[in-house]
Amino acid sequence: MSKELLALHVASGKVLKVSLPDGRVHTLLHDAGAAPDGIVVDSGVVYWTTMGAPLVDPENPGETGQDFSRRNGGVHAVSLDDGSRRDVVPTGAMTTGKQLTSDGAGTLYWGDREGHRISRVQVDGSGLTDLVVNPAEDGIMAECVGVAVDPARGHLYWTQKGPAKGGKGRILRAGLDIPVGETAENRSDVEVLWQDLPEPIDLHLDGDWLYWTDRGAPPDGNTLNRAPVPEHGTTGQPPEIIADGFTEAIGLALDSREGIAYVSDLGGHIRAVPLPDGPAAGQEPREIAALPYPLTGLCLLPEKP
Repeated sequence: MSKELLALHVASGKVLKVSLPDGRVHTLLHDAGAAPDGIVVDSGVVYWTTMGAPLVDPENPGETGQDFSRRNGGVHAVSLDDGSRRDVVPTGAMTTGKQLTSDGAGTLYWGDREGHRISRVQVDGSGLTDLVVNPAEDGIMAECVGVAVDPARGHLYWTQKGPAKGGKGRILRAGLDIPVGETAENRSDVEVLWQDLPEPIDLHLDGDWLYWTDRGAPPDGNTLNRAPVPEHGTTGQPPEIIADGFTEAIGLALDSREGIAYVSDLGGHIRAVPLPDGPAAGQEPREIAALPYPLTGLCLLPEKP
């Protein structure tokens, strides 16, 4: 069992280390860059995305007044062993880095929200490739956020959240590679698995189940959801709401062995949610930490052998 989480403090650009037993919070990295959002650990290295510094409307300085459409996002890395840092994708080579995941074999995948795309790169920075590129004219309906991969079956999953609290969110699937003769802008293998969701954000694939956070309007939004992965050519079953009452649910980490999902939100909360059919089934969700600032991405920190 992992005994620590890594969480992102989006406003200050910090990577936080959170103890699961007692909720104590320490800062792993003080200067992760502007607006970090997605995080994953692979082979002793922490990788994270940045959204970049937004343009802020002085008459509306809150979240709705922040414009992230400038091309100033990136993907970054730090070694847990010696603290050495590097850019995997330099700042400015992408627009808005959102959820980040790894296939466990040296490839990183992420959503680029205002870039309207899903991309990947090798952990050494080579092979930067767009896998899905949506039409820019589709605006907010084309924004990609969450991402999950299934290397064994060759599948890529992602969320398109739609308008805030708009009830037009979708979860889609395609192959991990673009079909021969096609482009990222025009793929024939894209499937819409779920649509008309409140506002789906981060994804996690565990076996035959897909889990996701949703920051949309209650009762179906501000929730943790799951549903079986549908067969090819079929749409998904109505999702099961595992937990609700979040304050803009964003980050998601899953400990399938212990049967616990961890969710972070923009209200600064991290909650542990027992899975319905796991070892902790029947237990009540518990709050791991309540911090006075918004949190975005979340991942488990593997224990050292």
